[in-house]
Amino acid sequence: MPDLYYAPGCAQMLYKPHQAEPISQMLARALGKQPSLYPHCCYRQADLPPGSNIVNICPGCDRRFNAIYPGVSGVTVWEILAGAEDLVLPDYQQAEMTIHDACPTRQKPKVTAAIRKLAEKMNIRIVEPQKTKQHASCCGDSLYGKLAKDKLIARMSERAAEMPSDEVIVYCVSCTKAMHLGGKRPRYIIDLLLGEATEPGECDPDLWHELLKPYISGTVSLKQLF
Repeated sequence: MPDLYYAPGCAQMLYKPHQAEPISQMLARALGKQPSLYPHCCYRQADLPPGSNIVNICPGCDRRFNAIYPGVSGVTVWEILAGAEDLVLPDYQQAEMTIHDACPTRQKPKVTAAIRKLAEKMNIRIVEPQKTKQHASCCGDSLYGKLAKDKLIARMSERAAEMPSDEVIVYCVSCTKAMHLGGKRPRYIIDLLLGEATEPGECDPDLWHELLKPYISGTVSLKQLF
């Protein structure tokens, strides 16, 4: 069997590091095998054996592991958990929510379908925005560094305004912050799975990206967050 790894990613570990372990245990039950922890930023060269499989929380990590590291294949946590039959998840009693799909998943229908399947398992009633799945608009964060901050936040507000419900399911930590800045109530998918409230935390685009920068550059190790 190929080597199996689990990558929480920098953004998740900066957000709520305590969530890494329960998600790892969910994966172990779903896969019948405990994946090894991969505590490195996806921007660093992946030193993994050829044929390795890596399970990702972050959509950006999943895109990079699949695209730029030879011999490594990635899959999202959501695809695995959506297919697990014995998951015990919170019941949100038909609460109405919408979904903002992350940019890296536009061409990954299995991922967008998995998010919706998990919402169904949690008894959430989904109201789709007009621009969704492969047609989804960016939350605005990918334009960081290309637009002045006030224009960037305005773009985030434009996307948030397209959401037909006040509560918005997101599966990227940066999208969580964008939806909050846009006046919506983000519901991060891991928080939903674990029955926790979503806490947007530092949302100023400059300050948030400054928090990420040391891990992306490799000057600070992600291991320090465990």
